[in-house]
Amino acid sequence: MQDAVYSHSYAVIMAGGKGERFWPLSTERRPKQLLALAGGKPLVVQAMDRLEGVVPPDHILIATNASLVEPIRALLGEGHPASVLGEPVGRDTAAAIAAATAWILRRDPEAVFCVLTADHIIGDLPVFRNILRQGLKLCSENDVLATIGIEPAFPSSGFGYIQAGEAWKEEGGVAFRRVRRFVEKPDAETARKYVESGEYSWNSGMFVWAARNILRAFETHRPQLAGRVRVWAAAAGDAEFAAALARDFPALEKISIDYAVMEKASNVVVCRGTFAWDDVGSWPALEAHLPNDAEKNATLGDVELLDARSNIVVGGDGRLTALVGVEGLVVVQAPGVTLVCAKEKAQEIKALVTRLRGDPARAPLL
Repeated sequence: MQDAVYSHSYAVIMAGGKGERFWPLSTERRPKQLLALAGGKPLVVQAMDRLEGVVPPDHILIATNASLVEPIRALLGEGHPASVLGEPVGRDTAAAIAAATAWILRRDPEAVFCVLTADHIIGDLPVFRNILRQGLKLCSENDVLATIGIEPAFPSSGFGYIQAGEAWKEEGGVAFRRVRRFVEKPDAETARKYVESGEYSWNSGMFVWAARNILRAFETHRPQLAGRVRVWAAAAGDAEFAAALARDFPALEKISIDYAVMEKASNVVVCRGTFAWDDVGSWPALEAHLPNDAEKNATLGDVELLDARSNIVVGGDGRLTALVGVEGLVVVQAPGVTLVCAKEKAQEIKALVTRLRGDPARAPLL
């Protein structure tokens, strides 16, 4: 049975976004998903490597911005079996998943697929792969939409949460439970109560479902989007498919898959992801994945430190980056730019990039 499921299994890797919180290393032309920030390979390549043995290599679809299609193809190299789908304009994850669903349905009406994200760092790969395999099997046989929750490592107020209800099914050592509700990012005290209850997991944004079932969910909760999926899936060839996306995408509602479908659907199940996981959304999130010295400095590149503690330092441009007597900084060297930022202010880098975008002279740096 698993071999039959494998032949109908696909994976969609979401690799859009600008990665502005990783500026200046991440830019619009080369955002973070194309960078080897940790693990020695670009994040999008690591996301594909994790799928070995889970889906056939030519069943992997990378969904990204239209402007990144060629850079990603160049990164993969000539002859790589994965496909790259460029969205004409950004319309959030519901539209991106709808386009991917149509792309998959054109190839295999019986397909089941997982939706993953290029900017996650994941460890314990045998555990991760087993969860995906069991999820694909169960979703091929049942009318459910599955999501992977992450076992909370601490009471984070930076993630949304999923509350699990009664047990549903167990397969291959992976237990799935009915989803009681999705909740937005809580305050610190609420997050503590969630974690202590044992009922909640972090919302990872990773999903598994049969193509026919996510289309049915669109028909129920976003019928206009479902209509576009059917039109796109009926395209006669790749050129017609691309033209249909270019024609329809600008008018689509900009909404996440959580708001559009997952928070409304009654057939959602969740399993607890017990593998190592991190959503690297800003420089401080990368700290645990870089080499650390005895003074808790995380560094990458040619860096020299003296009497410095708890800094994140990324050297570049073939230059030495040296810090003396400082603490709690993010220092990043990139072509034409040096960033110095307090770690607790790292989330404000995106606002800085927005301000710089108003200066045409600095546009090449963004």
